[in-house]
Amino acid sequence: MDAKPLAGRRVVVTRAAAQARPLVTLLEAAGAEVLVFPAIEIVDPEDFGPADDAIRRLDVYSWVVFTSSNAVERFFARMARVDKDARALHGLRVAAVGPATAEALGSHGIRPDFVPDEYVGEGLLEGLCVRGVGEGTRVLIPRALEAREVLPEELAARGARVGVVPVYRTVSGAGDPEVLARLAAGEADAVTFTSSSTVREFARLTEGIDLSGMVVACIGPVAAATARELGMDVAVEPAEYTVPVLVEALGTHFAALGT
Repeated sequence: MDAKPLAGRRVVVTRAAAQARPLVTLLEAAGAEVLVFPAIEIVDPEDFGPADDAIRRLDVYSWVVFTSSNAVERFFARMARVDKDARALHGLRVAAVGPATAEALGSHGIRPDFVPDEYVGEGLLEGLCVRGVGEGTRVLIPRALEAREVLPEELAARGARVGVVPVYRTVSGAGDPEVLARLAAGEADAVTFTSSSTVREFARLTEGIDLSGMVVACIGPVAAATARELGMDVAVEPAEYTVPVLVEALGTHFAALGT
């Protein structure tokens, strides 16, 4: 057991409870004791009207762009509510921000036409433009109600006609009182962040607690930038923005510490 890279380490997972299991499983397999502290929760938008209208008129779009696996699952669930399935995407091109989102699409029988090498909105933007998205192209982006505006704004600036429809919202999570007490007692070695919203809500829920002794691990540059804006020292930021690589990088970091 001692040979495992995270043996003896206590690692906080801040993802929504419904999504935490894959990260928890990998951390435990690496030997960590996992402290689940849901900083966010994924819920329905207040109004599905725009999404439902877009789904009924999918044939007017050239591209559908998914920026998270949440967007995929919520979009397909909504398609079923209006009596449609993956066949409604026939003739459209589909883009996914990264491998996890592509895998979510695959579970619905869709192989994306484009997945960027850099798993952020800027990577999507560049690749879509290279593939001819521009003046007059109709692009649908199902996403969170509140999200980065880089992709839709830059596509619109290039002349694309972009439809942004919310299929979910990110709201504050409840955390966990027992984990909060352990954080206050300095019993956690590291905290993992997979989005900017997890960073912000974790900071809010732990306000007043000295967490300077914890290793901060972020899955990508957007979450890392938010953590730094809030005064956190990001120690682990892997080059590939995936959960398995995040866990591996965290193990490598602790191995380098040698303690």
